[in-house]
Amino acid sequence: MELHHSTGRDLLNQVRRRSDTYDMWEAANLICGGCSTDGFWYFQAWLIGLGRDIFERVVADPDNLAEVPEVQRLAERPMGEWADDEWPRWEALSYVAAGAYEEATGVEDGVYDAMEERGHSDQSDPQPSGLPWRLREPEAVAQRLPRLSRMFPTR
Repeated sequence: MELHHSTGRDLLNQVRRRSDTYDMWEAANLICGGCSTDGFWYFQAWLIGLGRDIFERVVADPDNLAEVPEVQRLAERPMGEWADDEWPRWEALSYVAAGAYEEATGVEDGVYDAMEERGHSDQSDPQPSGLPWRLREPEAVAQRLPRLSRMFPTR
């Protein structure tokens, strides 16, 4: 089976790149009480899974996560009380395209070769733009993300 257009994995990466900023990572860090590279990668997939309207609002300003009902519910309770399925992460979304490609073609991990043949690279880690949040002072974070900083005070 030959694909003539971008693969699903490439499309996911294109959308994900829009949320791949240090400001967004800062927001994920506040909400999750710390956020590793993998954690941010899964956070971005979760954000995409919330739908286009929410995604667009949050990409425009990560502090808009304060308006997202799922985030508001998390802020109401200590992290230790969050159920596994409540955490803002969706790792499995990263593997949907590879699974679909394998099912359609019978070629395990073939989606990555198909992407490469079409000149697309597979981004497997965040590559955020902007000023790294680790270089920012807590006061600057509170100014940039005032609502989230109030909802999830630094622990």
